[in-house]
Amino acid sequence: MKVIAFNGSPHEKGSTYAALSLVTAELEKQGIETEIIHVGTKTYHGCTGCGACAQTGRCIFTDDLVNECIGKLEQADGLLLGSPVHYAGVAGSMKAFLDRVFYCYAGKKMHFKVGAVVTALRRAGGVDTFHQLNNYLNLANMLIVPNHYWNVAYGTNGEEVRQDAEGVQIMQMLGRKMAWLLQTVALGKQTLPPPEAPARIHTNFIRP
Repeated sequence: MKVIAFNGSPHEKGSTYAALSLVTAELEKQGIETEIIHVGTKTYHGCTGCGACAQTGRCIFTDDLVNECIGKLEQADGLLLGSPVHYAGVAGSMKAFLDRVFYCYAGKKMHFKVGAVVTALRRAGGVDTFHQLNNYLNLANMLIVPNHYWNVAYGTNGEEVRQDAEGVQIMQMLGRKMAWLLQTVALGKQTLPPPEAPARIHTNFIRP
């Protein structure tokens, strides 16, 4: 099994990376392969809603990491999203990246795979960002890993995050629970297939 993690921070080895690493370390203890991909320093074109990806499964914009990361998700059993907090929300480049990854691929092809999110911050806005990230997993029909508290770590850098005793415990427990859920899903697939999805109904509340 393999889990792909996206680090949306502009700092490659900063607080978000430290939080993700605490989770992936626990996954690796359970024999689950992990890969942290740093996407936060790149510039991403926002989704234009052109619909071309509906035919190809890939984004029409090819000058960034979106299509490469979609290729990695095809081989993944789980997905871990990490973002810093910018103005009480997901970092801008991370959101543009996720909008396209999920619209092109993950929103359609990650159904019933396991997902989790983490946020890292100095002071406030972590829960708002946590909820925003979870929206991607929820709307992709992914199985979201439960935890005993919000997956938020405090610190302006990796060293400070590792001093946040409660945050460290939260991340470690998230990793253990994610490993358990991945293993449970793998066992369940041997005897019980997931429910079939009906054709989607789309309405816009405008009536003639």
